[in-house]
Amino acid sequence: MVTNGGRPFFLPDNFNEPIINCRTNVCPGGTVESETVTETNAADVQPKRRRVLLKLSGEVFGGGKLGVDPDTVRGIAKQIAATVGQVEVAIVVGGGNFFRGAELSQSGMDRSRADYMGMLGTVMNCLALQDFLEQAGVDTRVQSAITMGQVAEAYIPRRAIRHMEKGRVVIFGAGAGLPYFSTDTVAAQRALEVHADVVLMAKNGVDGVYTADPKKDPQAQKLDELTYDEAMIRNIRVMDQTAFSLCRDYKLSMVVFGMEGEGNVSRAILGEKIGTFVSA
Repeated sequence: MVTNGGRPFFLPDNFNEPIINCRTNVCPGGTVESETVTETNAADVQPKRRRVLLKLSGEVFGGGKLGVDPDTVRGIAKQIAATVGQVEVAIVVGGGNFFRGAELSQSGMDRSRADYMGMLGTVMNCLALQDFLEQAGVDTRVQSAITMGQVAEAYIPRRAIRHMEKGRVVIFGAGAGLPYFSTDTVAAQRALEVHADVVLMAKNGVDGVYTADPKKDPQAQKLDELTYDEAMIRNIRVMDQTAFSLCRDYKLSMVVFGMEGEGNVSRAILGEKIGTFVSA
């Protein structure tokens, strides 16, 4: 039983809405004013989860070979699945295990057409990752920048955000849907649109950012932390220039880490210290 101004009334047993208190004030002159105050139970407010954008290159899917290596993709899917419920995850995938537009154009193919072939390759990787994620029990959505309704949703940022809020993993395919844009640039752009806290750049053969190419310079040193301005001054290449500019201009943090090592993808998603942290 609840009283309001001395008058009792009863609430149903299944009443779970925020508590509403009605206060009646008598003002000079006899005017009666009612004030409604809503109290929200602090325990009902869900804390904001970390939201990340994971960038996976196409080479990761092939395990160093052409096409998709099922064991490799299954392993990546299991690592991502281990973080679901703790972190909101979106993924941008490359298509280099099938086609690389820039390389095909060097062989005489029209660059736009070659890039579109690469975009279709990314969708094939999306579907492979989706399949293995769902085998691991993770609800997954693929969104494509090129309309192909039978296999993927259209890319709609607000819908992607809602999927993540509901605990689904969202995989972005077909690049930007436009030629001449790398998947690094797409990763930065998608991260900004879905309000990701950080971009996670998974690399093959390197575990972070170095002062020089460690494959060519034995004196190269790994950097644990770096700013975008420092990278510019020291001419350290972190990603392609367009993606770099987007991250720097809009103060989007990035972690560059190596795929090699047990559980590295899970560690990066969960926010453990790994690789190189790049900040604005």
